[in-house]
Amino acid sequence: MRSKNPWPEILIVLGLSLGQSAVYAIVSLADKLSRGPLSGQTTTMNNALSDRQYFDLAYQLLDIVFALVPVLLVFYLFHLAGRNGFRVMGFDLRRPGRDAWQGVGLFVLIGVGTLGVYWLGRTLGVTTAIVPEAMAPYWWTIPVLLFSAIRHGILEETIVVGYLFDRLRGRGWGVWPVILASAVLRGSYHLYQGFGPFLGNAIMGVVFGWVYTKTGRVMPLVVAHALLDTAGFVGYSLIGPAIGLGT
Repeated sequence: MRSKNPWPEILIVLGLSLGQSAVYAIVSLADKLSRGPLSGQTTTMNNALSDRQYFDLAYQLLDIVFALVPVLLVFYLFHLAGRNGFRVMGFDLRRPGRDAWQGVGLFVLIGVGTLGVYWLGRTLGVTTAIVPEAMAPYWWTIPVLLFSAIRHGILEETIVVGYLFDRLRGRGWGVWPVILASAVLRGSYHLYQGFGPFLGNAIMGVVFGWVYTKTGRVMPLVVAHALLDTAGFVGYSLIGPAIGLGT
């Protein structure tokens, strides 16, 4: 049975996950703005967590695993309500072929748009230079970056789309108010990169939200998101510095 007032639950789930990230992102943006123009600053993602190889690996894996705990919480909350969260969200393998192709299509569409928004943001001076990864080149670096990309795909799409859509629609929200609320949240936790990534990710959120309302499945979104982050993280690791990306 669903709670008559889901807001405490929603706030707790977001407070443990992407809502918390949004608050930190806003403070980080304020910090950057107080230091000078965003165009002259750099945002580095996927940093080394230790200068000792295997402790760094341990910290990286722990970071990935514990970041997914809120996802487990969401599925547990569905279970407590007597519902199968995997079926409700479409986070399963019932139609792998279609999910994969839809995910690839979204990846291409959003990927091209992301590059355009990043270029425009840098041109206008409202986006920091983004370095997708700054880890030491150990034998495990690429696998960890892949795991990190998958982690982001699962975390963001199950919570910001699957979970949030279910809870807000259950409160009587219309389709577009839910899509826009989800998109603004998605953009907000990217504000630490500047205003361009906020806008780009909000647009991505609108597209993903619309697709979800048509398919009822987050799996294509997870595939697309994981591919986007893989291209960014691993692509940068392999060829980025050689061609001057992040400057």
